Amino acid sequence: MKPPKPTDDPKERSDGKNSPRANSGHFRPFSPSQKGEPVERFIPPHGGYEDLLSFQKARIVYDGTLWFCGHYLEKRDRTYDQMIQAARSGKQNILEGSQASGTSKETEIKLTNVARASLEELLEDYRDFLRVRGFEEWTKEHRYTRRLRQLNRQPDASYDTFKKGIENPDPLIAANVMIGLIKLTNYLLDQQIRHLEQAFLKEGGLRERMTRARLALRAKQTYNPPKSYVISVPFVP
Repeated sequence: MKPPKPTDDPKERSDGKNSPRANSGHFRPFSPSQKGEPVERFIPPHGGYEDLLSFQKARIVYDGTLWFCGHYLEKRDRTYDQMIQAARSGKQNILEGSQASGTSKETEIKLTNVARASLEELLEDYRDFLRVRGFEEWTKEHRYTRRLRQLNRQPDASYDTFKKGIENPDPLIAANVMIGLIKLTNYLLDQQIRHLEQAFLKEGGLRERMTRARLALRAKQTYNPPKSYVISVPFVP
């Protein structure tokens, strides 16, 4: 009969399939439970801001504003920096709000509102640009406005989609194209904010989700009483 293998046998310490270490869950310290039971997560999936249509449009607005200010405004003009900062704030606050959504819906709503306010400020700057120069803002029925709506309906529309209008040598056209893009972004943000409000009312904040997760885990845990031991006494006649 062969003697048992010593516990320090190098084969036993290998990382192969038969290694006790590989099968012990040593590399899975964050498993929700020993039995692999699903547990409600209180930090939902978050981020993914690049998939938000509002962020995609806000990025086009930022890039377009950089071009517009660089060609139609003087750098020493105070409006130059203000417009660029407003465009950047609109884009970055959508990003930051999306990243913060996992732990704070309140923060996400707040930052999305900041983005909306920044873009509204930027919209007024473009309107001022037209007004002080005696230009008019395009109406909803203007043929260029209708063309802009058609371009916005294109899937995966990017900066290049609107480049001809944004980088137009006519400042009247360039400013109105930017106004149209900002209006669309603001509309998307209004829809997004309403959705976030409804989600908060339905799901609550982080504390409510944490409480639900703990209660759900406790409900799944069952009490297993210890087995009773019976001592057998041989019958002696």
